[in-house]
Amino acid sequence: MVVASCYRNNIAANNINLKTGAGMSDTYTYKGLPNLTPQRLFFWILLDKTEEQLGLKDLGALLAIVAGQPFIPTRGKFGGATPGTSIASLAARTVLDVDLPFRLPTITGSLTGLRIAFTRNLGAFVGRTIPIVGEVLLAYDVSRILWNTVTTYNAMVSQADRLL
Repeated sequence: MVVASCYRNNIAANNINLKTGAGMSDTYTYKGLPNLTPQRLFFWILLDKTEEQLGLKDLGALLAIVAGQPFIPTRGKFGGATPGTSIASLAARTVLDVDLPFRLPTITGSLTGLRIAFTRNLGAFVGRTIPIVGEVLLAYDVSRILWNTVTTYNAMVSQADRLL
């Protein structure tokens, strides 16, 4: 993204506060984009911060979430269990088929119905944990993107246009 690559060089050189006329609100220039309203300025900063934050670990987080989705049909589950199994669970149970002397807690279900289930099998624990790790990584990225966007935006705009 051309706009984002310019950002890393010098914020101050690209941020020029312009008055549009008597009694009118401020408009801003951001990386060569003139006459931006505060809302549009926020949008362009959000795009830049998203580009800066996302990387290879985000691809891994997304793959972990997808690998943890139970779309492979199974047989012989008890009532109330999440139907199906996931690639992550199958792989982890194959590689880490270790029965432990104690039970490990895992989160199962979906956002509409999360529940805690216990397992003694290390592979089952790892397979159920993989998508949660991916979700935590993506949640972290979203929070960092928003924090960095608001911080940069507030540093660039007039007091009247600041957020939070």
